[in-house]
Amino acid sequence: MEHPTATTLEAGLDGIRRSPSDHGLVHLIVRRPAENAREVLSEARLDRNEGLVGDTWRLRPSSLTPDRSPHPDLQLTLMNSRVAALVAGGDERRQLAGDQLYVDLDLSRANLPPGTRLVLGSAVIEISDKPHRGCRKFAERFGQEALAFVNSPVGRELRLRGVNARIVATGTIHVGDAIHRWPAD
Repeated sequence: MEHPTATTLEAGLDGIRRSPSDHGLVHLIVRRPAENAREVLSEARLDRNEGLVGDTWRLRPSSLTPDRSPHPDLQLTLMNSRVAALVAGGDERRQLAGDQLYVDLDLSRANLPPGTRLVLGSAVIEISDKPHRGCRKFAERFGQEALAFVNSPVGRELRLRGVNARIVATGTIHVGDAIHRWPAD
């Protein structure tokens, strides 16, 4: 698979910036049952203690907690589905980014500051202040230019690599569910 060029990625910024600021949609749900494994789901349960049920979050040690237990603010990751399709070269490879939820929503810091709560299906999540950055695996899957794109100053401002979140109210989500702020605008 050929990776996108910097020119292609930059050309996609206008479309990404047109993502809805509220009333977004869940486009893709992905469970990670083991390292480097992905299961695309039509629905999932988000649990305050377990994370996305069946995902490996609760088994992943964190260097950000004193006892290396999973960090609650890194329980769930969301990535803009427009960005994921752009870096992946289409919808078929989006899930390789490693996030659990791919959404059509403006994830920028200006739109969703830390502490913002979102309703997805019957679940409520809260945006974390912990940054989500591209890493070596991201570069292996999508190329160095994609990694530089999501980690650039504009990429960080728009949170092109995505956001970390924690689950504050257990519930079920489905592909196609609306996303809105809590409390509802």
